[in-house]
Amino acid sequence: MTVKTEREKMLAGELYVADDPELFALSQRGRRYMQRFNQASYDQPDEKRAILAEWLGAVGASVWIEGPFFCDYGAHLFLGDHVYFNTGCVVLDSAAVRVGNNVMFGPSVQIYTATHPVLARERIKGPELAYPISIGDNVWVGGGAIICPGVTIGANTTIGAGSVVTKDIPANVAAAGNPCRVIRELPDE
Repeated sequence: MTVKTEREKMLAGELYVADDPELFALSQRGRRYMQRFNQASYDQPDEKRAILAEWLGAVGASVWIEGPFFCDYGAHLFLGDHVYFNTGCVVLDSAAVRVGNNVMFGPSVQIYTATHPVLARERIKGPELAYPISIGDNVWVGGGAIICPGVTIGANTTIGAGSVVTKDIPANVAAAGNPCRVIRELPDE
């Protein structure tokens, strides 16, 4: 029987110990890259892109992230082509975060894969959980929106500013609110 590492458990959506030495080292690596990225000059876009390419799991063509930017690990964040993050965004990538092509995030968008057990008796024991997030092509997420663990947002969808996305949102819709819900369908592109 093979014993899973804490990172393998984390990526599989199982309870894991976050202060495991491997995860701690990966987190410290991410923080070093984050500091370098946030301190890099805006007039050095090639340097900023090189940092992202070393730091993140994947970086497509024409990706731009405004600082300050916070990302937990970086290794589990996968960005398609033409992705834009406005200032102050947060990505907790304890599980995979997959972002499609032509996706825009307004300021202060928060993407959380990390979560904790709901029952206090389990939560106080310490182990955590993480569930992957997937964001389709051509999505726009308005400023201040929060995307919760395990959510999928379909292609060509617009998420309104300040929304809290707790459940999957289908393709080709405008959705908003807390909790986020479909407001209307959009023409299929």
